[in-house]
Amino acid sequence: MNIVVIGAGKIGSAIISSLVEEGHDVTAVDTSPRAIEEITDSYDIMCVCGNGADVDALREASAGSAKLFVACTESDDTNMLACFLARRMGAAHTIARIRNPEYNDDSFGFTCQQLDISEAINPDRRAATEIFRILKFPSAVNIETFSGRFELIELVLRDDSPLTGIPLSELRKKYPADFLICAVQSGSQTFIPSGSDELMPGDRIAMTASPYVVQKLLGKMGILRKSAKDVMIIGASRTAFYLSKQLTSAGIRVKVIDSDREACERFSTELNDPAVTVINGDGASQSLLLEEGLSDMDALVSLTGSDEENILISLFAAGAGVPKTATKVNRPELAQMAEKLGLESVIIPGKIVSSQLSRYARAVQNSEGSNVEALYRVLDGSAEAIEFRVKPDFPYIGIPLRDMSLQKNILIGGIIRGRRALIPTGTETIMEDDRVVVISSGHRLLELSDIVDTDNTNPPRPTGVAPEKSGNLRETV
Repeated sequence: MNIVVIGAGKIGSAIISSLVEEGHDVTAVDTSPRAIEEITDSYDIMCVCGNGADVDALREASAGSAKLFVACTESDDTNMLACFLARRMGAAHTIARIRNPEYNDDSFGFTCQQLDISEAINPDRRAATEIFRILKFPSAVNIETFSGRFELIELVLRDDSPLTGIPLSELRKKYPADFLICAVQSGSQTFIPSGSDELMPGDRIAMTASPYVVQKLLGKMGILRKSAKDVMIIGASRTAFYLSKQLTSAGIRVKVIDSDREACERFSTELNDPAVTVINGDGASQSLLLEEGLSDMDALVSLTGSDEENILISLFAAGAGVPKTATKVNRPELAQMAEKLGLESVIIPGKIVSSQLSRYARAVQNSEGSNVEALYRVLDGSAEAIEFRVKPDFPYIGIPLRDMSLQKNILIGGIIRGRRALIPTGTETIMEDDRVVVISSGHRLLELSDIVDTDNTNPPRPTGVAPEKSGNLRETV
């Protein structure tokens, strides 16, 4: 699919990488010759050095014939104008990166409608939301939600974890609950486990269950940590602004530290919340952090503009006994290093946005009615969790799952049927209008039927034959 990306900075580069990996025909546009050179050195794609809001540059990039046009420069105004021009030139779908909080009031939807922008993305808001979920559920290093009924949580297993050293089939007997360990990252390898596999300390796992079951299960296992009530944030950034609003709305006290006095004053004025204390000081100063009560905090979030500083601050906080840290890192290579150093919750804004773009691109590519409802990259991007809506033409409706041979490294992690979340057994069947959560590694799935190994699965039901009633359910409410 022909996709034009305006802006090849940190976010733009992550988007381009993801789209190229998906097999799309990408054209990049940026005003910086150095950025263009770096992109051409890394990817075999067409690049244009020019202003994305300039008609001549857009024509050179063939923006008018783009199926998807993405504007992600540092300027909100440039992004909105570029999308407007591209749409008028004939681009089918446009997405703008819009970060300024002023653009996110009640008039925002009206503005996008008038400019014919298909969707707006805000990396800062999305990063804040991901951090907020982690702080509310600190046992996890990442949480994704499907239709509000199903959660996929990532956990890093510690040396004393009760999940290690036991075959997964026995683990289900030891902890009888409706959950499924659906993917494992062990070292550099990611795989879909079988019942005979055993988990090891240091493994990063993905588990699916309903929110209620997750809380109850981790409580039984003794690895459920209490939600944060006092949070320290280093860096008065846009992400910190959105995160502070979410935290205080949940009754959590916040302390923000930044060395830029003007940024502190602006942050305090715009937020205007008595539950937030803003400190003008060096967040990298150990003595200042301790003086401001770091040891009494439930969590620390590092959101400065320096990846290295964020990593070091989080490491110091972890060493000072802070139960939970969340660290923003823009460079993927540094994010991997941070995790090897023991930092569990590393937030990469580019990865968050690229996952959203990948989902949108797949939906556009299957524009005659995509059944992809949500797509998340999990386990450091080595696996995907995709929510499909089952349409009437799905050829395996009514066939028990035990009679469907799935492709290697693919697993059905759950089924959402109406208001119910189900962990399926072999007798379960997929029904029309179900939402099916599929976990895969090493596959690019566009349709739900792509999960089936047709060489080893019985032929689908003939057209017009009504499926039988659903078999036994293992249901979570």
